[in-house]
Amino acid sequence: MAKQTAPLPDTNAREFALRVIADVVHRRMALDGTLEKLSENTDFRALSPSDRGLTRAIATSAVRGMGIIRKALSDRLQQGMPPNAQGFESVMISATAQILFLNVKDHAAVDTSVTRLRADRRLDRYAPLANAVLRSIARDRVGILAAVDPLLDNSPAWLAERWRSAYGTEHASAIARAHLAEPPLDLTVKSDPEGWALRLGGTVLPTGTVRLPRAGQVIDLDGFQDGEWWVQDVSAALPARLLGAQQGERVLDLCAAPGGKTAQLALTGAQVVAVDRSAHRMRRLEQNLARLKLPADVHVVDAAQFTASAFDRILLDAPCSATGTIRRHPDVAWAKTLADVAALAELQARLLDHAWSLLKPGGTIVYATCSLEREEGEYQIDAFVSRTPTARILPISAPEVGGLAEFVTPEGLLRTLPFHLSEKGGCDGFFACRLGKT
Repeated sequence: MAKQTAPLPDTNAREFALRVIADVVHRRMALDGTLEKLSENTDFRALSPSDRGLTRAIATSAVRGMGIIRKALSDRLQQGMPPNAQGFESVMISATAQILFLNVKDHAAVDTSVTRLRADRRLDRYAPLANAVLRSIARDRVGILAAVDPLLDNSPAWLAERWRSAYGTEHASAIARAHLAEPPLDLTVKSDPEGWALRLGGTVLPTGTVRLPRAGQVIDLDGFQDGEWWVQDVSAALPARLLGAQQGERVLDLCAAPGGKTAQLALTGAQVVAVDRSAHRMRRLEQNLARLKLPADVHVVDAAQFTASAFDRILLDAPCSATGTIRRHPDVAWAKTLADVAALAELQARLLDHAWSLLKPGGTIVYATCSLEREEGEYQIDAFVSRTPTARILPISAPEVGGLAEFVTPEGLLRTLPFHLSEKGGCDGFFACRLGKT
């Protein structure tokens, strides 16, 4: 994980980064949500664009490399992290992230962190300790990074063990290694992927997604205001395509927000009904559809309680542990637990049964999750087919996913892993199964 270019350091930018780190690490808040909330802060918005970028860079690199950071600190804190000193831990995490992963001067990261501790009466006694530990990390940076095993050092042990069991040690290690890389920006375009790739300086992936190496402000890119494309990971774009919606068909998008898949379905000319329980996220969906000039019938309601006349096709992108999206949302690795996986698997089963009741005979459902956990994918489908006599799997073929045979299991299920397309920047981990109703 090489050092990334970052703006020159600013004390206020670092202070905001500490707030984000504290929210994610100690309050288990989502990184994206915390950054979004911060963007509404008047004082933060008063910072220069480079300083706001530094805040995001520190916070994101801290969460992405959390396991590596904690190991580096643990190896040097002989007495462990001081008790009841969350502020100290946040400062140390922030400083270590800057030293290991960002292109800022080591002495600046150390000195501003020590000064920050000395300015806090509750933490000033730890300033000498922080100075010694951070200078040690700066001296040993090359060795620390050279010795990193992403699976052992930067993945929660319970997830690492599950990935070994499900995919083997080699693939589990590749998954963890993919999580250390900053992901590119993927776009689903209304039409002419090659033309938009040329205009935006990107490439076209085999599935038709346009990939940009990195972007600044998405809203400033050509075509955004005109509604010619939307942001959507290459893997996330596949389930809607696999549904095969046709013009005039009645199609249901369950758990639809924030709307990328709804837009894909609407683009086919189908009559799309979009359902999600989150009013906030559905407002964003409606804003996205308005920008894209695409229609959908939107309902804010719990998907498990939604009723309507039967549909020709249904897309159920079910709530899940989201462990397939760690490369984009690194906080997921540290926020989720095994209990979450079990609870979500139960919810998914209920939603799948309910969705089936809304499907016409002869209709098609695509069930999808952005999880690497088999309970939320393969095992979920095995159980559903066993208890549902009218259900049969409609196998997915490699040509349907751009000829990428590694995306398709021998049983005809979609299973993308973060190290797939590694030579082009990777992809999110996704599972999908297409089911027909007899």
